[in-house]
Amino acid sequence: MPVATERQDPGPAVAGVRRGGAPPGPRRPAPGATGRTRLTGAAPYLLLLPALAATALLLGWPLVKDGLLSFQNLNMRQLIQHLTEWNGVDNYRETLTSEDFWRVTLRSVIFTAVNVVLIMLLGTLVGLLLARLGSKMRLLLSVGLVLTWAMPPIAATTVFQWLFAARFGVVNWVLDALGWHSMADYNWTGGQFSTFFVITILIVWQSIPFVAINLYAATTTIPGELYEAAALDGAGGWKSFTSVTFPFLKPFLLATTFLEVIWVFKSFTQVFAINEGGPDRLTETLPVYAFVEGVGNQHYGMGAAISLLTIVVLLALTSYYLRTVLRQEEDEL
Repeated sequence: MPVATERQDPGPAVAGVRRGGAPPGPRRPAPGATGRTRLTGAAPYLLLLPALAATALLLGWPLVKDGLLSFQNLNMRQLIQHLTEWNGVDNYRETLTSEDFWRVTLRSVIFTAVNVVLIMLLGTLVGLLLARLGSKMRLLLSVGLVLTWAMPPIAATTVFQWLFAARFGVVNWVLDALGWHSMADYNWTGGQFSTFFVITILIVWQSIPFVAINLYAATTTIPGELYEAAALDGAGGWKSFTSVTFPFLKPFLLATTFLEVIWVFKSFTQVFAINEGGPDRLTETLPVYAFVEGVGNQHYGMGAAISLLTIVVLLALTSYYLRTVLRQEEDEL
């Protein structure tokens, strides 16, 4: 006995096809949906507007004013009489033809390279040490690193001036007690290399915590199974580092090196506060050189030109580094 079945409506789309008609087109968006889609697409840019506005106000406008000042002949006479004397590119011409500028530039590049190499090497070793310590010792070392990092540069520089003082410094006292009696009254800021030695120790000491703590955080993202697989393959400590740890940490190391180049190159407080660029201006880096020429010698237009040229040199160094990093990433791909 046949069973009656209820006939179902195939719907307008199927019915249309059976009748030979074309299926219905895409559904039109509801009124106002297009506006909401556009708003959603523009949301990231709207969220960036406050940061961009603050950057333009706090950095962009002073940079524009500095650029205008670099094309002026401005000293105390112009300031007192409220005069604006434009001299074109004379400040840049005088700076670029000066042997002192190129000598200071070379000194700044070498100073930056030495500091960055020491910071990255020692910071990496301390970061790997944090990864291997127990929880209590790791906490103790982390607290010490954070306190070092949080110390203001002027306070840290004052402490180092006391440590390396000629007559009552702790460093000279320790060296004298260890048998180096000629170091009892040694003046650490009396020569170029000894002054740079003190400044380098200060900058490296303040910069190691950033590299060490962030590198330790990066090591926590490495899967432990990779170390187990390396151990099963017979890899020792060094082989495990080169085949597992270093590939994971390489992007972090590249990014951190980039930041350290910028921070060390533009460091002003430590270099100036130790000995104001002395003795005989032999420890001046480009930021200190710009300050001394601009404010110290009251050639404000010249100082502005040197500061902008400092930015150009820094951009050249960082662009070369970024080009090298991108080339390495393309080779790996």
